[in-house]
Amino acid sequence: MFIKFISLQWKSFFRSSNFGKGLALKILMLFFGIYILVSLIGAGIGMYFFLKKFFPHENPIWALSGYFVYWVLIELFLRYFMQKLPVMDIKPFLVAPIKKGSIAHYILGRSGASIYNFLSLFLFVPFAVILLLNGYPFLNVVLWVVAILAMVFCLNYINLLMNKNDKILLIIVVIIAVFYGLEYFGVFSAMELFRPVFHALYAYPVTVLIPIGLALLMYYGNYRFLRGRIYLDASLKAKTAEARASNLDWTKKFGEMGPFLQLDLKMIWRNKRTKSQVFISLLMIFYGLIFYTQEIYGTMMPIFAFLGVFMTGIFLTNFGQFIPAWDSSYYSMIMTQNIPLRKYLESKATLISVSVVAMFLLTIPYVYFGWHALAINFGCALYNLGINIPVILFFGSFNKKRIELDKSPFGNMQGISATQFLIMLPVLGAPILIFTTVYYLFSMEAAVLVLSIMGIIGFALKNYLLNGITEQYRSKKYGMIAGFREKNS
Repeated sequence: MFIKFISLQWKSFFRSSNFGKGLALKILMLFFGIYILVSLIGAGIGMYFFLKKFFPHENPIWALSGYFVYWVLIELFLRYFMQKLPVMDIKPFLVAPIKKGSIAHYILGRSGASIYNFLSLFLFVPFAVILLLNGYPFLNVVLWVVAILAMVFCLNYINLLMNKNDKILLIIVVIIAVFYGLEYFGVFSAMELFRPVFHALYAYPVTVLIPIGLALLMYYGNYRFLRGRIYLDASLKAKTAEARASNLDWTKKFGEMGPFLQLDLKMIWRNKRTKSQVFISLLMIFYGLIFYTQEIYGTMMPIFAFLGVFMTGIFLTNFGQFIPAWDSSYYSMIMTQNIPLRKYLESKATLISVSVVAMFLLTIPYVYFGWHALAINFGCALYNLGINIPVILFFGSFNKKRIELDKSPFGNMQGISATQFLIMLPVLGAPILIFTTVYYLFSMEAAVLVLSIMGIIGFALKNYLLNGITEQYRSKKYGMIAGFREKNS
């Protein structure tokens, strides 16, 4: 029966009307995937020597075990966004003499065969090989790898149970932030607390039964959950849900832009793909810690320019690059209404402007690492407000690919075209190039001043630029409508 299910899924994949579309992009993603796997193998080989160098007085396994608590939490966080749920159309099978248990086992089996469950092996197996070559006990090392694989499957099935539960996601983010903060300021070390627990998986081979048992328990929990919900008349049952309406009356203060702002805010909050942009933007605030805390980057001012543009403009790029494709399902309706197109674009610009200001305010604590960090972030924020917002809106007029908001946010290539790759050159490349040139010719203060002045000039020319962008959208109006009507694009 499993072979029959796999055969049907395989035929569905190749017979899909979408198979031939975006073939070049699929090939590009294939090469990117190969690059990731090769990088993981290289990291796994180098991890042993890295740990020996930075922890010369500790066993590499002992040193690595301290980081496993963060690996587990980050793995859960990433799986929430990246891992697709194993979905198959089961209705045709429910009228056939096929056991519900077989269907449930197949769905869970497909989930277990996900590529995300084997990425860790490309990291830890090379590391284990290096351990064996250096004389570590064969049984301990092999069962340690088995324990890690069992932990991966355990996390996989935990993710299936917690999927679409934003409260659990928030709890994970808070735990990671609290653990890291306490670790950084020397108040409490989660690494030292959990290090003996994870090291026991290597030191005592019999403990491999614990993660294996947890994985089987999670599998059984998912099996009971799925089997109890596989029945034909599920769609006939009336669904009741408590209606929760947010009070967005304050958007009326923006006049004609108010309805558009209200529509965008509801869209962002009610759809997983748009909501993920907000979570990613907030998470990227901590990206600066990777560079600000390392002395090696202390004199690399162009790196700080990249951080300034990236952190204050992360929502601008992630959300803005798909304008107006976010509205693709009802864009044709908007264009048939007596709605000023300029107000529509102005509402998008206002929403992004608020995000830039909010992200800059969240980066203010980086002044702890020096006033130059605050000054560069301020100049980059002004540049994003005055220059990058008009640029990203202009490139939006070339978007013609539809986005289905109810689809998974990660691993989802809907809406992506060559425009998304080209837009990074002016949005990220241009300000960094300008900053670097002025910095090496004059000084850091002069570079910040140039970015700030350019942003202020762009902001002063806002009306002129928006008028030009509006005309660009009008000229491409019908091409965009036609493109957005094509599903599976």
